[in-house]
Amino acid sequence: MSRPVIGVTCYVEPARFTVWDMPVALLPYMYVEHITRAGGQPVILPPAGEPSSLVERLDGLIIAGGGDVDPARYGVDPAPKTGYIRKFRDEAELALVDAVLRVGLPFLGICRGMQVLNVALGGTLHQHVPDVVGHGQHSPAPGVFGRVPVRLSPGLAKIYGDSDLTPAHYHHQAIDRLADGLEVTARSDDGLIEAVDLTGASFALAVQWHPEADEDGPLFDALVEAAAHPG
Repeated sequence: MSRPVIGVTCYVEPARFTVWDMPVALLPYMYVEHITRAGGQPVILPPAGEPSSLVERLDGLIIAGGGDVDPARYGVDPAPKTGYIRKFRDEAELALVDAVLRVGLPFLGICRGMQVLNVALGGTLHQHVPDVVGHGQHSPAPGVFGRVPVRLSPGLAKIYGDSDLTPAHYHHQAIDRLADGLEVTARSDDGLIEAVDLTGASFALAVQWHPEADEDGPLFDALVEAAAHPG
């Protein structure tokens, strides 16, 4: 039996490797490892050309983490600490979300991916979480994951096997106004929305934390299973 093909979006950033220092399309390899371990075939989708045109050739899609969504996409000016905006990536990923939801492809949004989903459906974002919750535990230091407890809905708890979770966090933005059609499936104790489901979809969910950073990957297992057995 062939592996379900799981598209996963990526960054385009300056990077140094071996003897090179140049712009690179890149993705933390943890995503690749989890998709492969779960039985999927990862295919990295850079934000170039028309990646949304490939949706019907995929079995599932992950919108990966990354920089901030351009606030113009939800009708406000950038706040002082909004950064790493890549308008070309916004354009590509918003089109991907639109295409995925149109055809009902199994979908998983991770960190930025949850924010892209919410903005694509008409929601807004908190541009700097510490200003909202009064602490920096969701992104404690550059390149350091925080561990923030979240309470899961029964549906998400079924995937994880528990209703309480302390996953890896690294985000300074989060959902503010929830888009129509999304249902909250996890919150942290400080009230932030930490996961959402698309109402009526067979498998379309997103989390604000970073499941790729943990050894176990039940969300990747669930996505690949949904991709292998659509409907």
